Amino acid sequence: MLNYILKRIILLAPILLLVSLITFSILYIIPGDPAETILTGPGGAADPKAVEEFRVKMGLDRPLHIQYLKWLNNVLHGNFGYSYMTEQPVLDPILPAFRATLKLAVASMILSLLISIPVGIISAIKQYSLIDNLSMTGALLGVSMPNFWQGLLLILLFAVYLGWFPVAGYGENGDFEHLVLPAITLGTSSAAITTRLMRSSMLETIRQDYIQAARAKGLSERVVIGKHALKNALIPVVTVAGLNFGYLLDGSVVVETIFAWPGIGKLMVGSIYMRDYPMIQGCILFVALVYVAVNLVVDILYTFLDPRIRYETKAKAK
Repeated sequence: MLNYILKRIILLAPILLLVSLITFSILYIIPGDPAETILTGPGGAADPKAVEEFRVKMGLDRPLHIQYLKWLNNVLHGNFGYSYMTEQPVLDPILPAFRATLKLAVASMILSLLISIPVGIISAIKQYSLIDNLSMTGALLGVSMPNFWQGLLLILLFAVYLGWFPVAGYGENGDFEHLVLPAITLGTSSAAITTRLMRSSMLETIRQDYIQAARAKGLSERVVIGKHALKNALIPVVTVAGLNFGYLLDGSVVVETIFAWPGIGKLMVGSIYMRDYPMIQGCILFVALVYVAVNLVVDILYTFLDPRIRYETKAKAK
């Protein structure tokens, strides 16, 4: 297991390098000069002298490949650069924004799994029943409903009409009242996908021969489902849940914007509007690091769910 983890970490290095190269290149290929954009005054024109001074100060006058190598060297030493707008280290706003996104992502994922796993299991056990039909209809609605529309409906109903929760904002360090509506918006959308997958995976598992053998031994249905079927049925669910969690940690731009949640998605959008290149690059690279780390954790979880999966060197066939 340790060898597998080390190999995966080594393989992640070229992926992150490619992400950094593509991100850096695309941002500078976009038309427009960031120095002119930032220094453009109310009159609609930037002072050429100030623009040139800004370019020299930020190193924008150097060749593109030199800028990239210098930036990459700084990143490897833990320095993601300095914001064009605030001239503060890029990591200073990224870390608090990521903590806010992490809080929202964890709450959304817990809600998603609490809904999807029990509903998916019950739907599979009671296939074609009223419960199954209702749950699949709800899952279809959840998949089809856009996040921005669902979020606005929740605000209108629970914040405006009923007054149970705040309309938007973060509150005191993301308190429960401010967390509920955005977590429901993201969690129910994720639950809709996971429920359908849980149902189909459970249906396939309970039709396997070893499940029939367990029933033939006289084991109770609860033991058959909970001990023998559930672990194997969870493998594809863990994959999708891991990808969804990585997506949530990237920051749901739409939901964070609607609810004024100060997460990394909202930070990235604001940086794009201001053409703050170092901040955009830092956000994207940080998100990439988180995403690949989540996928590594998902792969490791496979071995605990299914003992048949092994990442160690296979023995040669004799």
